[in-house]
Amino acid sequence: MEATTIVIVLAAIVALSLVIIVVSQMREKARIERMRKIRTQRDNYNRAFRLLSEIPGQYLNSGLKFILLKQMEDACKNLVTLKTDKPVDEWLNTVKQTRQQVLDKTDNHPPVKIDSPEKSEQVKEQLNNLFKLIESMHKSGRIDAPTAKQNLKYVLFLIHKTHADLHVFQARDHIRHNEIRKAIHSYHSASMEMVKSKDNPLALKAVKSFRTRIKELEASLHDDDTAKEHGTKLDQEWDNMLQDEESWKKRKDFDN
Repeated sequence: MEATTIVIVLAAIVALSLVIIVVSQMREKARIERMRKIRTQRDNYNRAFRLLSEIPGQYLNSGLKFILLKQMEDACKNLVTLKTDKPVDEWLNTVKQTRQQVLDKTDNHPPVKIDSPEKSEQVKEQLNNLFKLIESMHKSGRIDAPTAKQNLKYVLFLIHKTHADLHVFQARDHIRHNEIRKAIHSYHSASMEMVKSKDNPLALKAVKSFRTRIKELEASLHDDDTAKEHGTKLDQEWDNMLQDEESWKKRKDFDN
């Protein structure tokens, strides 16, 4: 065999080897990228599912539930295109059933009493994660600007309300132990939290109620019966604040 032929054969072998190596590397990169995308979409689904399941029921209105369900559904659709072995059909069925339950108002999201600083911080962290999720969905074009703005304002209001809930719980506990001055301080702290969402009419209503309650408690140092009577009414108003969602939606100054 001539030297030229040998060189050509060796060059061909080297070239073929390089092609094989490049193709293998490309396939490996594609496999790694596919796994990364699958992991991202799985995490997106699980993150939204946890928020939907773990955020106390009193903080989730139907609008926020639909946003979380959309995130879960989008993640499932992306996983379908990636042909993963994850139970995507089961997840999509869960999304479909839950969405119908929200529409029918039969979904089960029980309220949770905010009775400790630890629980307050836990819920605050969950709401902060929800806030970031809505921001991310808006930036990626999956929800429009008006929807994002409305719900971001509402979540911010909920974060402030979480702290106020703790102060109200403490105030009630102080009253039960006849520690009126401590109760006044707790109601004042609750009012300061609600002032942070002064563009929300529900927050302004709460601030007004807290200030009225403080005055009543100051007067109650001389009249216990009056304090108990008005306190019961305020407690009911506070506990039911978030139930009238349609009333909140109709307030134009909150949406502007």
